[in-house]
Amino acid sequence: MIYLVEDDESIRELVVYTLKSQGMDTKGFERPSLFWKAMEKEQPSLLLLDIMLPEEDGISILKKLRMRPDTRKLPIIMLTARGSEYDTVVGLDSGADDYIPKPFRMMELISRIRALLRRTEDSGAEEYQMGCLYVSPARHIVTVNQEPVSLTLKEYEMLCLLLKNSGIVLSRTQLLNQIWGYEFDGESRTVDVHIRTLRQKLGEAGDLIETVRGIGYKIGGK
Repeated sequence: MIYLVEDDESIRELVVYTLKSQGMDTKGFERPSLFWKAMEKEQPSLLLLDIMLPEEDGISILKKLRMRPDTRKLPIIMLTARGSEYDTVVGLDSGADDYIPKPFRMMELISRIRALLRRTEDSGAEEYQMGCLYVSPARHIVTVNQEPVSLTLKEYEMLCLLLKNSGIVLSRTQLLNQIWGYEFDGESRTVDVHIRTLRQKLGEAGDLIETVRGIGYKIGGK
């Protein structure tokens, strides 16, 4: 079940209709009070949340959900007309998993929803031990020689994706589409930049990530 909190009726009806047509059971709420009432009966697998709302703004709702033990890890995508870098940072720093400014393309929204749900399902994956590197997706822990390593969300997701596909070469395009969850408009160099910073933060374990010239990257295997 996907919940959508959006006070614009035309947007709300279009998103609900489109997601249902893609086989995603979805409920829309025009006011936060209706959303909170529904939460008492059933929790969704993902929440689409607008920022500018009557009664209570989306950031306030987001912070409340992140403070509750039962919804702390609920996948949340912010949908808002605000597209400034400041609002994006506030939303992500408050605990949002993704951020899509309006107007957005419906197919992009669907791709981002599916990507986030996949990452959520993978969060309970097995633990990985490779040399001095240890990663626990379920606990969101990364250590090198038993010392904790702090990674950005994209660096962490890239590391987990490489480990999940140990020994398999992943192209830059595959990494872009699977990590960002949609067709990326920027350069493939984005992957190279993230790989470089990831290697630096992993220290000696960074050598585990191999560059396959002209193709992409892999970790582990011969």
